[in-house]
Amino acid sequence: MKIPPMRWFWLILFSAAAVLGLESLNLPAALLLGPMAMAIIFAARNKPLVIHRYLFYLAQGVVGSMIARAIPASLFVEMAKNWPLFLASIFSVIIASALLGWLLTRWQVLPGSTAIWGSSPGAATAMTLMAESYGADVRLVAFMQYLRVVIVAVAATLVARIWAPDVPAGSAPSGFDIIQPVAWGHFGITLLLIVGGVLVSRLFKIPAGPLLLTLAGGAILQDFNVITIELPPALLMVAYAIIGWSIGLRFNRAILTHAAKALPRLLLSIFSLVAICGLFAWSLVHFAGIDPLTAYLATSPGGADSVAIIAASSNVDMPFVMSMQTGRFIVVLLTGPALAKWVANSMATR
Repeated sequence: MKIPPMRWFWLILFSAAAVLGLESLNLPAALLLGPMAMAIIFAARNKPLVIHRYLFYLAQGVVGSMIARAIPASLFVEMAKNWPLFLASIFSVIIASALLGWLLTRWQVLPGSTAIWGSSPGAATAMTLMAESYGADVRLVAFMQYLRVVIVAVAATLVARIWAPDVPAGSAPSGFDIIQPVAWGHFGITLLLIVGGVLVSRLFKIPAGPLLLTLAGGAILQDFNVITIELPPALLMVAYAIIGWSIGLRFNRAILTHAAKALPRLLLSIFSLVAICGLFAWSLVHFAGIDPLTAYLATSPGGADSVAIIAASSNVDMPFVMSMQTGRFIVVLLTGPALAKWVANSMATR
């Protein structure tokens, strides 16, 4: 089927307008949510477009290297200093999210392992990409993950305003600042890492390989000072747009109708998880003497990127926040596939 070139023009134009609108509201993940929302509208109006699979793989590699760049070298040192606190907090959030996902599956709100991936409190983009590789409905996973990203980002911003009223509104760095100098040598090496991750993952057919291989390889090489990961903001913009379009264009009217019917119970699940994490934050304040804003951001079940943006403009213990968020993300990456498979099998047995 031949796709009219003007359809691409309108998708790109409307996506850019959506990103600008979301950025003006200081919403994290605007670079992904805008293109995804426009792609959903195009798909619902029966205006199909197709993203080549290797563009999608390369975009995954870019996201993997971006997450690797954000993992601090001091992560394990920070975790070792307070390991009982870290283990209790990380596994408490994971257990709570898994329980909510299991309930959504048991109540047949979402099919199979989709609810587990949708409830996973890791980076939303990574969870969505991995879910597809393990047989979940990526459209519903994306719907649930990014709905939670928006809710958690708004809640975290409100909490930051309450406990850090001296921080000017809008002082957080914007994801739309694309004009920055580029270290071309480091950028070339980063591109080799991304392409290498994609090729190896395709050769050995590793689920979510472009994401996971570049993430693992990038984090290890960076922490041993072998490479410096360089990702121009323009490249991140394109990668997020490709991923957003790839997910959004898979929607149709039937899946949107199903998502709308499930929305009240999904919102109940999301707000329940936010409230449970709030209780964990209160425990950190009460028993460990952590300041309230640091505790809330550290236990927040949103994406690490949105938490980082809010934390960067607030007077919090940044290493503690990012170590907690990154540690939980790593545990979710390691346990997510096995947990989703177990839930799917247990539901099939029932």
